[in-house]
Amino acid sequence: MEPFDVVIVGGGPAGSVCAAFCARAGLHTLVLEREKFPREKVCGDCLNPSCWPVLERLSLAQRVRDLPHSKLDSVEFIAIGGRNVIVDLPSGDDCELSVKRSLFDALLLKRAQDLDAHVREETTVRALTHNGNWKIETAGGENFSARILVGADGRNSTVAHLCNLLPRPARERVALQAHIPLPQNFGSRIVLQFLPEGYSGQAPVNETELNLCLVGTPPTISRLRRWAEDHFEITADQSWRTITPLTRSPVPCAHQNLFFIGDAARVVEPFTGEGIYYAMRSGELAAIAISKIMRGEDQQATLREFARACAETYRGRLWINRLARMAVLWPRVGSLFIRAAQIQPAIISLLTRKIVSPAWLY
Repeated sequence: MEPFDVVIVGGGPAGSVCAAFCARAGLHTLVLEREKFPREKVCGDCLNPSCWPVLERLSLAQRVRDLPHSKLDSVEFIAIGGRNVIVDLPSGDDCELSVKRSLFDALLLKRAQDLDAHVREETTVRALTHNGNWKIETAGGENFSARILVGADGRNSTVAHLCNLLPRPARERVALQAHIPLPQNFGSRIVLQFLPEGYSGQAPVNETELNLCLVGTPPTISRLRRWAEDHFEITADQSWRTITPLTRSPVPCAHQNLFFIGDAARVVEPFTGEGIYYAMRSGELAAIAISKIMRGEDQQATLREFARACAETYRGRLWINRLARMAVLWPRVGSLFIRAAQIQPAIISLLTRKIVSPAWLY
């Protein structure tokens, strides 16, 4: 059984960032990832400007900008019936940028490997035992041990499930996502569109492809997909990725020798496009805490500090997620909000600024 200082389950943005910072701090680090990278992910593919400081600290900002991408200069909100409001986004190097998750996530995981983190892809965790150290058993029969375990394996976290910490999901909505040919003259904008059946998010990810997301309830999602087929002239056999639930209660992020980060800890609304930032920042914070514990600093004080820092990351923004959830569940309410914003544009401009303002103060 190979011993590690820290084993991280999940190689997405949260897990890869945590692994990179842990490895850079000199910790013997292992990432166990179920999939084989590169792989796509149900996501809006948008990087919030708040992501750039974390990427800079990993020396990855320019490498991300070198990937095929689109710089997004505005967001257009469209109500049922077609009324719209357009809000400009930040410009310059620290703008809102869209890039396919297959490229972005692979770059983050490679950075962790370059910093000497060990990575096992196509590896599924089957059992966990904690007796001072963690024993991790995989479906392939491999066994690993670690002083600290990190769950970075998404909203349906296997780690949380095996530890009896996974909350009951709210399967009230379903999300579908695909990359389709970029419509002519679409421009460098995000479109957030309310429809009687639900909600659609659209953003170009390069010069030829559009990320198309659909969010609806189980009874309406098939009608929403037919709308997309007609509106974007795509065929009925278009391949869609799907995910559910879109929300669930949070899992406490700090336990004795056990951390949860990214969607494994708290799921945020895809409407806001903030999920990748929360994932990366929570991974960085976890690595800082783990390094302190491994250096012998007071564990309970470190865990409290980590929990406070995670809560501070979300503070002031969760109301936006609640508002977004309500708007997606009841799209006519979201449409009323857009019509009100036509009269008073400052309403939606304030909301947009709150979401995309760079988080420089850390």
